[in-house]
Amino acid sequence: MLNSFIQQLHTKILKLAAIPSKFLRSSILDDSMFPSVGFLSPEKVHDLENVLRVPISTVSYFEQALTHRSYLQILHNPNVYSNERLEFFGDAILSSVIAEYLFYLRSDVQEGELTKMRSWLVNKKSLAYCARKLRLHEFIMVSLSARHSLQQGNDSILADALEAIIAAIYLDSGAEAAKEFIINSVLLHVMNEGSLMRDTNYKSILLEHSQAEGTGVPRYNIIEASGPDHNKNFVIEVWIGEEKVGVGNGRNKKDAEQRAAQAAVENIRNEAEPQAMLRDVTPQTPQ
Repeated sequence: MLNSFIQQLHTKILKLAAIPSKFLRSSILDDSMFPSVGFLSPEKVHDLENVLRVPISTVSYFEQALTHRSYLQILHNPNVYSNERLEFFGDAILSSVIAEYLFYLRSDVQEGELTKMRSWLVNKKSLAYCARKLRLHEFIMVSLSARHSLQQGNDSILADALEAIIAAIYLDSGAEAAKEFIINSVLLHVMNEGSLMRDTNYKSILLEHSQAEGTGVPRYNIIEASGPDHNKNFVIEVWIGEEKVGVGNGRNKKDAEQRAAQAAVENIRNEAEPQAMLRDVTPQTPQ
């Protein structure tokens, strides 16, 4: 099965390679991939253009970018796609632009730190913050239950929609327009919000701590998983050796693990502070 898939993919790549680049995009992006849904009226399109500060020529690209998978249950139209494919493409475009930006402007920083800085700029929290600044939550089409999840602060829905919008801009207006949007609507927003520009990869912080202490690699165990697919809730605990050091919950396993690691890091820091204070006030034995 895998060999057959690879062979088919190879054949398609060879066919695409024979198409001149200026005709490639139009030859692939037909109406079957981006059917009109109709929820972006001319007034809504105008409003979205003002929010994104980009012109919109092909409305169906942006309709798909704003269609969460939960909304497909309402449409009951097998020809309409969610924004997941555009999200995949937009994520790659975003990562490439951010990597280029950091490579040229932070020549004093080595690979490890560059990787950390890129993660601060493109993580779900940062992207959701930018999406809210752009009012994307007013345009995203979701089911009623997913809308409730969005109102409760579901970062994933917003972050995914922003990545899909980046892909839609790229397809509609080209690479330079997408790059300009990323610089103006992602980079500047994130860097102006200082709390986002710090290391929040608590799993990495906890791992470094446990390795430094020689206590082994943290283990993450799922203790509960509940809710529908579009609004899951996971509860995960993290152990170091024989000690449970933190518990966290999230809408996916990755978020729950990060929150468990954050709880563990905070617990470790809270335990360390009184010990440090005690050392500071302990009388020194006269020499």
